[in-house]
Order: sequence, then C-alpha cells, then structure tokens
Amino acid sequence: MTTATFDAQRAIRDLRELANRTGGPAGSRRLCWTPEWAEARAMLREELSTLPVTVDQDEAGNLWAYLQGQSADTVVVGSHLDSVPAGGWLDGALGVMGGLEVLRSLAALPNPPKRSFALVDWADEEGARFSRSLFGSGAVVGTLDLDILRDLKDKWGNALPEVVAQHGVALEAMDGARTRLEHVVAYLELHIEQGPVLEQHGLGVGVVTGTVGIERERLIFSGQAAHAGTMPMHMRRDSLRAMSRFTLELAEIGKRHNGVTTVGVVTCKPGVVTAVPGETVCTMDMRHIDPDALAAMFADAKAAAAAAAAAEDCSVEFEHIFRIPPMIFDPALVESVRNAVEAVEGHRFELASGALHDASEMARVVPTAMVFTSSIAGLSHTKEEDTPDDHLTKGITAFHQAVLEAVNR
Repeated sequence: MTTATFDAQRAIRDLRELANRTGGPAGSRRLCWTPEWAEARAMLREELSTLPVTVDQDEAGNLWAYLQGQSADTVVVGSHLDSVPAGGWLDGALGVMGGLEVLRSLAALPNPPKRSFALVDWADEEGARFSRSLFGSGAVVGTLDLDILRDLKDKWGNALPEVVAQHGVALEAMDGARTRLEHVVAYLELHIEQGPVLEQHGLGVGVVTGTVGIERERLIFSGQAAHAGTMPMHMRRDSLRAMSRFTLELAEIGKRHNGVTTVGVVTCKPGVVTAVPGETVCTMDMRHIDPDALAAMFADAKAAAAAAAAAEDCSVEFEHIFRIPPMIFDPALVESVRNAVEAVEGHRFELASGALHDASEMARVVPTAMVFTSSIAGLSHTKEEDTPDDHLTKGITAFHQAVLEAVNR
C-alpha cells in the first residue's frame, strides 16, 4: 500500500542535497558534534518545518519528529546523519531521508494513521570522534556507562562531556532520554548493506535478519626493548613478533568459525627503527551472528594470544573495549519486510548485518527490523561508497511499505 504523495526520488534528491552541503571530493564531513553535522541537522529541521509534526531534541542529542496518530502506540523509524571522516554519502543518511519521505506521506493522509509515528536522527551512531558507537540510541536504551564517557577524549584532546555540552547534552541528565521508549511498539531502519552480498547475488534490496554480536578488546604484548643491532635474534623478546603470530592465527579463527576477525590498530614502543619493540598494543574486533560461535571465537583468541606470547618469551594482557550480543530481529516485523522486498524485487533474500546500527540497540527493548540496499563493490566508510539509484528507489519503496503495515496494524 502506498500513497500518491510518496516519492522515493524526492528522498534521493534530499540525499544529494545533503551531500552537496556536507560533502566534497574527499567524502562526507558530518563528524558528530561538529559544525558540518550541525549543518546536516539544520537541513533536516528545514524539511520538518513544512510538516505538521512536533520536533525536539532529547537529553542525549537525538532529534525527534512526532506525528500524532489515532493511538499513543508509536512506530519509530530512523538512522543517523553523522558520518565517519571522509565517509560516504549514504551511510546513515539514507535511513533518515527515507524516513523523512515516509513521514511526508503519512502527514499528507486525510486522516491520522492508526498508530503515532516518529522519525529520529540518532546522535553519534558512528562513534568516530570518541570511540563510543551508538551513543544516542544507547542512551535511550540505557546501555551507556557514564564513568567511561566522562574520560573519553577525541584526537585533539577535547573531552566528550565538554563537547556534547556545546550541543545541549549534559551527561548527568541523559537518562531522561529513556522516556522516549514509553509508547514505542516497533522500530524500523533503512540502510545500505555496507558489504558485497546483495551485489554478488545481483540484488538491489534484502531482508535483514539481525545484527552480529561483537567482542572488541585491546591486547598488550610485553617483551623487552633492546638495540636492533646488538641483540641476537635468538635472544630477543620481540613483542611485535608475538603480536604478529597472534594476528595470523586470529584470521584463521575467523575462517574456522565462519565469522570475521580484525586487528585494526597496532602501536609499538619505543617505536623507533633501531629498537626491538618492547611493548606492542593492538585492537581485536570479532563478529558473529551466533552467540555460541562468538564465545568460542573469543576463547580461541585468548588461547592463541597466550601461545603467541609464550613463543616469543613475552606476556599478554587483554583490556575490554566493547561488547554487544547478536541481535535477532522481530519475526513479525521481519516478515513485513520480506513481503515488501518481494513486492518490489520479487524475492525474499535474507542476510545478517555484519555492521552495527542503531537497530542493534533498539532490538534489545522493542520489536525491530531493517531493510538493506546494495552497496557497489561492498564499499562503505569511504568516499567511493555508492548504490545505484534504482536500488535506492527499491529500498526506500520497500521500507515505506513495511512501515505503513506497522503503522496501520
């Protein structure tokens, strides 16, 4: 079911205008809590000002637009306008602008929808500035740790509490954002896949079954710094060599369990070309849709790290960074998405999301589902990120249909 006012092409035009305002040859510049992000928010507010909705910002910096329905039960859609530095034009923004188009169509109906409706632009989904992803949705769900947030700084040395305060967010008051869930009965999100699966299958849209669980740790390998010219190879306690052994085995762990594992950051001390690394610190990120498999991967990783350290006469310690369990989406809402995807592209292809989304947090507490569009070459978080216009159209249309079913249920 659609309405005459729904126009997927208008949503795509909004996305291109957003890219013109907050992008450029190097990619998107919507890093959260910056003027460019505020400019993106200003554009969204401009569009919302033309609609019969109530717009406000909650205690965590999330921007909400409410359309009153016949009941207080509320269907929420949303995503995020913030981006990683030099990111893509669609990541997050597609869900916001697609949701805006759904809101326009509902607002144009002669009678209010059966359920109330809300569009939310979540604050700092990416966590690109302070390393805490899902900031706004985590605040609403109640998973943020204020003790950790107080100590976070960006690469310029700015403290998170001071930066967010400039945007009307006080850490001590953020718990108030949890009241936004009071009447919420469903959450739906539209997003690009950010991976190659749909494209490899020749598909433009897909049904998302859930988001993977993540175990993220920091490993500190400790050996002994020594002169690079005078210390014999067989006497070295090279922490980088130990970490390297671990990295290679970690990749095999990911393959063995049909998950994914990544070492994304490595730093060495003393960090000079003439010294054997006495300490090497690396990050570990592992993901799986099955909680038992994720737990097995983590156990294998700890064993692999211990073995790698011992092989180089080093020691290793783990520091916890972030953990979220796999989130399986609501069967009834997922079935609505299946029907919508089948209507626009003639299939019911399903996949799990290897990336986190605000839906990962919302699925903890309310029925949740997602629609994916394809990503060219599977690229995201880069200026090359793109999706064919016809796939965007299909995704926005399928999303619209699934949301209308939820709103009128």
